[in-house]
Amino acid sequence: MNGWRLTGLLSLLLATMSACSLAIHAGDVEGLRLVIRATARTSLVLFALAFSAGALVELAPGRFTYWQRRNRRYVGVSFAVSHAIHLAALVALAQVDAALFWALTNVANIVLAGAAYVLLAAMTATSFDRTAAWLGHRRWRLLHLVGGWYIWLSFAVAVGKRLPQGPVYWAMMGLVLAVAVVRLVAMARRGRPKAMLGLS
Repeated sequence: MNGWRLTGLLSLLLATMSACSLAIHAGDVEGLRLVIRATARTSLVLFALAFSAGALVELAPGRFTYWQRRNRRYVGVSFAVSHAIHLAALVALAQVDAALFWALTNVANIVLAGAAYVLLAAMTATSFDRTAAWLGHRRWRLLHLVGGWYIWLSFAVAVGKRLPQGPVYWAMMGLVLAVAVVRLVAMARRGRPKAMLGLS
């Protein structure tokens, strides 16, 4: 499975998972919270696959890593779909139970996450050949570099504050740290100043 077919399949699975979660709980608050938790985890996995694709193929070339790099764009768009569902569930929770919503978050978290969503929207919009060409190669690379690391930071903060909640969040933090290490090691191995910035 490659290309936009992969995006379509992953998007269908994400939508089905979310719809089933809501149906099981009759669309109540618990159903929304289940969707929020599930899409937070699928978003992290899809982001990690896209964010580490180029570095992993350099460090461990093989059948899977070549597939991963070849489909980085399509996995990245699938991540955007997952995170859009996550956002929709958060908005729905705020409307259904505002007190619970504000007990789970605060203004600082909303600002941090909001900036991540703005960058994700810009990165998704420039994931197509025409828009990427319109933006220009250097600006496209800069947008995806800054956007990728900012989204990584938002995951690190969001997962880090939930570490006391159990081993699932420790595993998620392990993935967050692992993709950063992979990226930094790959940059260091290239050894050039521009490479260290991810611009070459």
